[in-house]
Amino acid sequence: MHVPTKFATASRLRVRLAAALAAVVLLLSGCAAFPGATAQGESSPAAGLAGDFFTHDPALVAGEDGEPWFVYSTGNGQVADGNIQIRRSTDGVNWEYAGEVWQEKPAWLTAAVPGVDNLWAPELYEHGGTWYLYYSASTFGKNLSVIALATNTTLDPADPAYKWVDQGQVISSKGERFNAIDPGIAEDEDGTPWMSFGSFWTGLQMVQLEWPTGLRAGSEPPLTLADRKAPPNAIEAPYILPHDGAYYLFFSRDFCCQGLESTYNIAVGKSDTITGPYLDADGKALLDGGGTLLLSSDGGRIGPGGQSVSGDTLAFHYYAEELDGAFRLGLARLTWKDGWPTADWG
Repeated sequence: MHVPTKFATASRLRVRLAAALAAVVLLLSGCAAFPGATAQGESSPAAGLAGDFFTHDPALVAGEDGEPWFVYSTGNGQVADGNIQIRRSTDGVNWEYAGEVWQEKPAWLTAAVPGVDNLWAPELYEHGGTWYLYYSASTFGKNLSVIALATNTTLDPADPAYKWVDQGQVISSKGERFNAIDPGIAEDEDGTPWMSFGSFWTGLQMVQLEWPTGLRAGSEPPLTLADRKAPPNAIEAPYILPHDGAYYLFFSRDFCCQGLESTYNIAVGKSDTITGPYLDADGKALLDGGGTLLLSSDGGRIGPGGQSVSGDTLAFHYYAEELDGAFRLGLARLTWKDGWPTADWG
């Protein structure tokens, strides 16, 4: 039986209320409770964050040369019809809520996924001056799911040109044995785009896309990238990063969304080609349950996962002991040693 890892409505509301209260307390206290913060409010993005950083499944775009940082994240039914949320930062440390992708979901989503509430697990990818926003529409505990696409010329809601244009469905898992959620986009050495995705069920999948539409190329069945080979197949959120001539498949495994009881962790595999096969550092195939641990619970920081990468920064969510298990954004520095990534969580 599939065990989903996106938070249910009741627990989501409790976590959101706890997070909001914690945010007020921390802001009033001058952020002194944040690890890594100094008396002047200075800190590294990997060490401690301030402001509104209560995000789940963050898609990070780290600003370069003074440009702002953005995080798009899973929606919340209490805000703007459960749409994808946006947060903005000028330095990667101090974050503010910047709104939602839409005030109302595209109407076709409700027909495609009856009962859909929140939109989940966004992915941001820039190609040819266009931003592509991939996101999931699903309901808790089912694989009647859709990955959809919208496009824009800017990520900043304050930009006069800001307008997300619905481009419709990329893939559905209706009647399938996989689950069409948690998209991640990467290009191969020829510039061909690929979308990895999947959660539990039959593991992590991949389909080829095409530019400039950003939609699926052809109708070939998805290729399986990783499988734990044991029920409930607790693996999801694939993210492929090309680096130094190789491809690295980051993924989340075990159980998310249980507050301080979460066992989520981030693992990685490596391949010479974007389509695999991916092996871990011990040579075990990800198709046979392999995976090299990258990041796991550390002290009061519980269950990191739902990751993305921008530049040398790994973004994820985790559950904070000091916030009674509320989720928050985490950022870690990625460094490389002997062909494998390591994560400095500060």
